[in-house]
Amino acid sequence: MITAPASHTMDTEILDGKGLSQKIKEEIAIEVTDWVAQGHRRPHLAAVLVGQDGASRTYVDHKVKSCAQVGFESTLIERAADVSQQELLEIVAKLNADPSIDGFIVQLPLPDHIDDQAVIEAVSPSKDVDGFHPSNMGNLALGLPGFVPATPAGIMTLLDRSGIETAGKHAVVIGRSSIVGTPMSLLLSRSGNPGNCTVTLCHSRTQDLAAHCRRADILVAAVGRPGMVKADMVKEGAVVIDVGITRVEDPSAKRGFRLKGDVDFADVAPKCSWITPVPGGVGPMTIVSLLNNTLAAARRSAALA
Repeated sequence: MITAPASHTMDTEILDGKGLSQKIKEEIAIEVTDWVAQGHRRPHLAAVLVGQDGASRTYVDHKVKSCAQVGFESTLIERAADVSQQELLEIVAKLNADPSIDGFIVQLPLPDHIDDQAVIEAVSPSKDVDGFHPSNMGNLALGLPGFVPATPAGIMTLLDRSGIETAGKHAVVIGRSSIVGTPMSLLLSRSGNPGNCTVTLCHSRTQDLAAHCRRADILVAAVGRPGMVKADMVKEGAVVIDVGITRVEDPSAKRGFRLKGDVDFADVAPKCSWITPVPGGVGPMTIVSLLNNTLAAARRSAALA
């Protein structure tokens, strides 16, 4: 717990995604043990990594390691940055057709010469554990069953398991990407718990962004601009969820960079009731959501077999 400066009465609680994700991994591992004991094969997640983007490599390594922790099989398919779109689409088609693979992801961003959307649409919706395919996004918009994108799903779990009341609250989401901002706004607004928020979706064309943010009981920052959200943009007692994670050069750091969120943590934290750190907040929850989606895909494919 961070104790706020004397000028504030707020005690800030940290939303510990790292700790919660560990607990959820233990729960998934028990489910997998039971599943295998019933005679099923282990859930199998595959990842396709194109090029040598450092952040993408880190994410994929975390995903592979997490699969091992919960008892999943995992496969990593790597290709150079100059891979053709045709070859990438052929890899996707093979994974779609492979009955031993329950779910797979193509790590974004892809190199500029590849049409991301064409690749996303080539993934079979039943194996789209990232939840990016138009049919899964459509199901999300309509409140129908389907795979929910892993980061928004992870944030909802974090709110739920931390006992944060959302009903009737005003949520402000900064960023309208199809991966985080848009699905986040849908999930927060939908009937259910967590949910039932009144949602404002802000973006690069929003006028007087700070005024919108100051009205938020729950503020979700997902723009990828380090330190953009300052204390004067945050209401006293707000819940702040920082989705941004950017590598910022820092010669004094061991790796030569630091990970920074969209929220200026030191400035903002004293005003919050709850806040996520970066790293250790949303990132680990994204990975457990991916594992949960893969387990659901494995159960679904076994039911259809």
